[in-house]
Amino acid sequence: MSINIDLPEGLNLSAFDLSMMLASKLFEEGLITSGQGAEMTGLSKQAFVELIGKYGVSAFQTPSDGLEDDLKNA
Repeated sequence: MSINIDLPEGLNLSAFDLSMMLASKLFEEGLITSGQGAEMTGLSKQAFVELIGKYGVSAFQTPSDGLEDDLKNA
């Protein structure tokens, strides 16, 4: 699917940055996989995972309750 968005003048964001912002957020919300995010941005899966931190998203998408269980069992 393709969409067109009118952005404010002077925003100075590249198409790549916009793609990364959208893909990172979709990944963070659990709506897409890292592989799908990589495909959306034209990156390898490894490069996508390495770059999402720049966009405020953690590569580790473990629910906090699962993390608490893991710590109890450690």
